[in-house]
Amino acid sequence: MAFEMFSAAHYAALAVLIAACVFIVMFRKQMRKPKLNRAMRFGLAILLLCCEISLQLSYVLEHRWGVGSLPFQLCSLMLLVSALVLIAKRERFYDALFFLGSMGALQALLTPNLDEAFPHFRYFHFFIAHIGIIGSSLFILAVERYRPTFRSVLRAMLWLHVLAIPAAITNSIAGTTNFMFLARKPSTASLLDILAPWPWYLLQLEVIAFACFVLLYAAVKGMDYWRSRLDGKTHLKKRRNRNEGNTE
Repeated sequence: MAFEMFSAAHYAALAVLIAACVFIVMFRKQMRKPKLNRAMRFGLAILLLCCEISLQLSYVLEHRWGVGSLPFQLCSLMLLVSALVLIAKRERFYDALFFLGSMGALQALLTPNLDEAFPHFRYFHFFIAHIGIIGSSLFILAVERYRPTFRSVLRAMLWLHVLAIPAAITNSIAGTTNFMFLARKPSTASLLDILAPWPWYLLQLEVIAFACFVLLYAAVKGMDYWRSRLDGKTHLKKRRNRNEGNTE
């Protein structure tokens, strides 16, 4: 049975995404404790690596492994980057994970390029992997306290082009692959359907990616500003209460 977008199975996966994000935000302070932090980082990294290993193994067992099975899709690459960041705490990859990982995985979750529906293995792999990537992005933001700058946006754009190199080369040599949708639009419904035909939609994607990165950067800055104002008001209120108590 083919996967149906915005079906009960789709909404259930999105509900798990929301629950995972809420969990990370609510327990971010507890996750900063060394033992729990290490357990969460390694646990999430192992989950992501198991997703990729199990997918490759399924291709082998089904005798379907080929050049198209290489992990050159953006989210496949971000899955590996996520695992590397979580295990080794490589801060140099934070920009790529936060911007490319979160935006790429979110777009994939909203408009899945997926053929198999629940309860097929591919359904579970797809959503667990993409939710894990967003969870990793949120983890470095909320728990590890990564804060992007405008230069981070520019570095993320650079990372996007660097990661596109092996994908483009493989697409050109193989002729049948479509890594990172550089060769053509996906066969399933996606946001790319509203863009111009190939290759012009690639230029449009450049602009859209940059705009999304800037909006994400602005959202983090706005969140920090709101929290600082809230903390300032709370501190002022406590000081007034202490002063009133001393006066009495």
